[in-house]
Amino acid sequence: MIYGTSYRTYALILGCMTLLCGLTNGQVPAEELVPGPREITIPTVDISDQTDRHVVIAQGTSSRRQGHANTLLLPDGQTMYVAWTYGHGGPCGPLKRSEDQGRTWSDLLDVPDNWPLHANCPPLYRLIDPRGQARLFIFANRGPQGNLMYQAYSEDEGRTWSPFAPASQVGGGILGDGEQPAPTVMPFTAVVPIREGREYLGMTNLRRPGEGGRTNVLAQSRSPDGGRTWTPWEIILDLGNPFRPCEPDLIRSPDGKQLLAIIRENDRSFNSWLMLSDDEGTTWSPPFQATASVSMDRHQHQYAPDGRLVLVGRDTAASSPTRGQFVAWVGVYQDLVEGRQGQYRLLLLPHHGGGAVEYPALERLPDGTLVATNSVRYRPGENYSVVSTRFRLEEIDRLIAAEQRP
Repeated sequence: MIYGTSYRTYALILGCMTLLCGLTNGQVPAEELVPGPREITIPTVDISDQTDRHVVIAQGTSSRRQGHANTLLLPDGQTMYVAWTYGHGGPCGPLKRSEDQGRTWSDLLDVPDNWPLHANCPPLYRLIDPRGQARLFIFANRGPQGNLMYQAYSEDEGRTWSPFAPASQVGGGILGDGEQPAPTVMPFTAVVPIREGREYLGMTNLRRPGEGGRTNVLAQSRSPDGGRTWTPWEIILDLGNPFRPCEPDLIRSPDGKQLLAIIRENDRSFNSWLMLSDDEGTTWSPPFQATASVSMDRHQHQYAPDGRLVLVGRDTAASSPTRGQFVAWVGVYQDLVEGRQGQYRLLLLPHHGGGAVEYPALERLPDGTLVATNSVRYRPGENYSVVSTRFRLEEIDRLIAAEQRP
């Protein structure tokens, strides 16, 4: 395993190892990696049929799959944006705004003409530069110049937007190593403030240098100016074949002193991975297996008002009866660190027909209500729609308590 290595240096190291040692993969032999426990023993509460919780944001049609939605709640606690794609990993462009915490939504908003030329799972972030200027950012990783990181931004809280353009490297150039742009697999799946807000840390997955196919290595980049420019990629995890770690989420510990990366694993014989950093992402612990209860694709998180941690994602646990569905996990931060299963899980939305749900979003409203959004086959025979559901942990606690009464 190599981490803390620039993309260019990593490519050189990997090439030398291949020539001298016959190694073509990462530096952790597969036989040394052991799957985590596969069973789930905490309860799963099904609220998916409680339609009073649901809002259909974008209805799927016979010819249009509404895919990969991502949301952003603004600091006023009322205004929310949702962006998604047409089709699975398809073109960007659809964008809506809500003035009432996601209960009702606008028609499609006007966006620059080049947005549909860019594609794949567009995340939304609100980043603040050192002078206090807030910008909304949307990222994509497929565009006219290939699989790079592209970004568009708004300086007026989403009223107007720039065209997509390649993200800039600090010092100039396309986000990469300055000569050979790093081929990204996904846009940033996590961007968090570090160093008391003086920088941002973004993380995603790239293809392994020099190899084709569907390899995945995790990489991070930093922005010193509120998302306008980014440092060259730094490889933080390569497990070698057959492992394909990807789409990390970054969670800060309740005391603010630690970052935790929770990572999707596409080799389904393993659970999700976890890594820890006690120095704002400068170094990371070796990866370790998460419990089956939090093994998901594309984790997204929020802290509830009482300090409990909520994670949502596509359930990938091998023995789970809700595998492929949109689920939430409820526990505390230390459950992840110490390998405990947590308190309970939720089945959030119905999903009918073939295929799994897509990638989620999660917001916390000022009153503690959690708004979870995903693309699902909401009714039998329908194409994928963007749908949200809302819940409070106190409600779920009462449901569980009622079920446990003799």
